[in-house]
Amino acid sequence: MRTNNRTGKKLSIFSHLWLSIALCTSAIAMLTSACKNPQTLEHAIFKDSNSYFYTSLKEYPADKAPLPIGVFDSGTGGLAVLNDIVEYECIDNDGLRVFEKESFIYLADMANMPYGSYAMENNTELLQEHIIKNVQFLIDRKYYQSAGAISYMADKSPVKAIVIACNTATAYGQEMISDFLEKAGLDIILIGVIDAATTGVVNSFAPDENGSIAILATDGTVRSGAYVSSIEEKVKELHRHGDIRIFQQAGIGIAEAIDENNDFISRSALRPREGYMGPSEKGENELHINLSIWERYLFQMENGAMLYDGEPDNPRNLQINSVDNYVAFHLVSLMEKIRTTENAQPLKSIVLGCTHYPYVAETFVKYLDSLRNYREDGEYIYRDYMAEHISLINPAVKVARQLHGLLEDREILGNKSHRDSEFYIAVPNVLNNQVELRDDGSFTYEYKYGRVPGNIQEYVKRVPFSRDAIPDDILRRLEEQVPSVYEMMVWFNHTSPKTEYLPEQERIDNIRFESPVKLKLP
Repeated sequence: MRTNNRTGKKLSIFSHLWLSIALCTSAIAMLTSACKNPQTLEHAIFKDSNSYFYTSLKEYPADKAPLPIGVFDSGTGGLAVLNDIVEYECIDNDGLRVFEKESFIYLADMANMPYGSYAMENNTELLQEHIIKNVQFLIDRKYYQSAGAISYMADKSPVKAIVIACNTATAYGQEMISDFLEKAGLDIILIGVIDAATTGVVNSFAPDENGSIAILATDGTVRSGAYVSSIEEKVKELHRHGDIRIFQQAGIGIAEAIDENNDFISRSALRPREGYMGPSEKGENELHINLSIWERYLFQMENGAMLYDGEPDNPRNLQINSVDNYVAFHLVSLMEKIRTTENAQPLKSIVLGCTHYPYVAETFVKYLDSLRNYREDGEYIYRDYMAEHISLINPAVKVARQLHGLLEDREILGNKSHRDSEFYIAVPNVLNNQVELRDDGSFTYEYKYGRVPGNIQEYVKRVPFSRDAIPDDILRRLEEQVPSVYEMMVWFNHTSPKTEYLPEQERIDNIRFESPVKLKLP
């Protein structure tokens, strides 16, 4: 019997049509289901083996002592915390500092920084998503060897402890991380910087002493109120009965200028520029330069430290363009709050509530001294509102003491070398066609803070530190201010198989400089 070819073709067409309808119906059902039950980041990490964020927790090492300690921050500020941990003055039986036998994994989430601005832009849920992704990176094995790599590597070690070396991330994420680790079934040490700092600052007061405490932190940390709550708790816990006042100042722009963030500073700019996000005479609240007290700011006007139109004695359209001027602006703003508060107590302690601030501690000391001695018409403006000695509280030393105690109590002290440490940085994922970049390769401000939380995707790639990822000015500062960590970074960058892909010119130890980097070789 012959087959009718025309009929066969019609049947084939109808078969394909029904198959297409079935596939479309299935796809619609899947999309509808996804809308009703959108995938969460936790689901991607714990359940979805097809997701980049999936982490196989069943394979987590049982013997935690040899594992590294994880440290993360939004940028390079957390390296100051890591440096204070490594240089912690506690000597073991071998005559070595205790953390010389520990290795570390450091992550700087620089593509998504500064964290403090997420609260200002009313998007702290997105910040919390970044924080959990940082934790996922530390407990997982995956990373990319370069920003342009298509596939990831999976030979990074998970960690035995996590230090949140970021005040904003601690304020918005510590409890959330604790819950996340509990759901993951991981018994991992978790330490944030805020409790360590508040214990130190309250202990600096005698039981009946009066005085003011200032919290100088990112906008996000200030808005969270985490420091105020923690200090109030410590005042009760440590039985301090004096009149202790608490003032907060959002140091918007200080950390960003330290990390050369283009929204707040531009070394090449000569005049006021588009896209500036720092303080100005038209700014509001913490971003307002008050021209009626212009002389009190003691701004440096030369060498591009301040961008403006007009003449130095009558400037207009002001834009701060140096770290020193950011510090000066915020210290004056802080002192004005205290000075104009009824029955204010003299400022006794300032909590450096951002990990970047200890880098410029000398600048804080310099301007505090200048303000103490500043006079108008022969009268001291701020002296009555400042204690004779003002303490700058750096939480990192307290963190180191707490970390060592917990490792010792759990009997998981390491016996390796801090030279086995690894350093990673988050860079924009240029292979993700949804990301929006500026000409310098960073996220646009609108994209960075306008992303919708819950859209589970790889915004960034975490890659090893390299010259290509970190500006030379920052590396020079790190070499001077965190020498132990800088040496560890150079060692990792030069010797680790994870950085073998780097061309010689991208290796940190070949960056410049007038004299070669000196390593203490074994």
